[in-house]
Amino acid sequence: MKELYPWQSETWQSLQGFRGRMPHALLLKGAQGIGKLEIGLIFAQSLLCSKPSESGMPCCQCDSCRWFEQGTHPDFRLIQPDALSALEEGKEKEGGKKPSREISVDQIRELATFANLSAHQGGYRIILVHPAEAMNTNSANALLKTLEEPTDRLFFILVSHKPQQLLATILSRCLSLVVNTPSIEMGTAWLKAQGVKNPEIALALSGFAPLQALQQSELGEEAEEINSLIAEIQIPHKFNALAIAEKLQRTAPNLVVHCLQQWCYDLASAKLTGRVRYFPDKLDLITKLSADISSMQLLRFQSELKIAKRESFHPLNARLQFESIFLSYRQLFASSK
Repeated sequence: MKELYPWQSETWQSLQGFRGRMPHALLLKGAQGIGKLEIGLIFAQSLLCSKPSESGMPCCQCDSCRWFEQGTHPDFRLIQPDALSALEEGKEKEGGKKPSREISVDQIRELATFANLSAHQGGYRIILVHPAEAMNTNSANALLKTLEEPTDRLFFILVSHKPQQLLATILSRCLSLVVNTPSIEMGTAWLKAQGVKNPEIALALSGFAPLQALQQSELGEEAEEINSLIAEIQIPHKFNALAIAEKLQRTAPNLVVHCLQQWCYDLASAKLTGRVRYFPDKLDLITKLSADISSMQLLRFQSELKIAKRESFHPLNARLQFESIFLSYRQLFASSK
């Protein structure tokens, strides 16, 4: 039997309330790493299941459930970037070309035939798009055309971490449901049950997204390198930007930039409110450090990190990018020597 994450009970009850008045399209939105895709898939499987339980969960025993779990259900399509599909399958495209991070217009156009077919089992035909913001302009407009001309018992589930990036016309045709981030207590308890060390800290560093925290805890060497970065930035006057950049040059740039963004958020929060969000165990240290920096300089550095985050997935040279942002971080404290 399929299982929901402990924090998804309320969302599941809301989904069950739609069964009697199913919308044409549903938008599941919320933070990344809290299980939106997983609950979307379970809901899709339950709608196709021949014998769902009283709670609405799929039976996982009927032919429909077996097809779904094998990825061969004729009435279901999962649309996602090639990069996600390749990651799940553990392979890259031929020739070593990096898979696309976008949902292409061709992927959406291929749905035209599916959208006009009769359901194999006489029920719903379901299309799940994840993450919906990965659609480029052309693919978004192609999807909009299908949404504007719905066929009978065709149901869309859009999953989005950043719904503000979707076309307003797409949003207007979807019923939105917020998937809530779990409480700190629930998220911590779940991570502890998964064997994650220091679950409170892991949860905070992930932005309180348990699945992301679990993934980061499994990074192995990269996790150790991020921990070493956290140790270094705590002593800014001894922070050797060039040496640390060389040490971390093989670490994923987005992880490094994200860590610095969280650290700087806490510096700003401590300076303005006396509280922190991501590093609660370092409140006293962060408060002391925040007193040594200019609010204006910190804002400028945070803006620099936003740009670096956008560029982090395609850096020309990770080491050079790290050197630049590490030197800027060191400069924050230069006047307080």
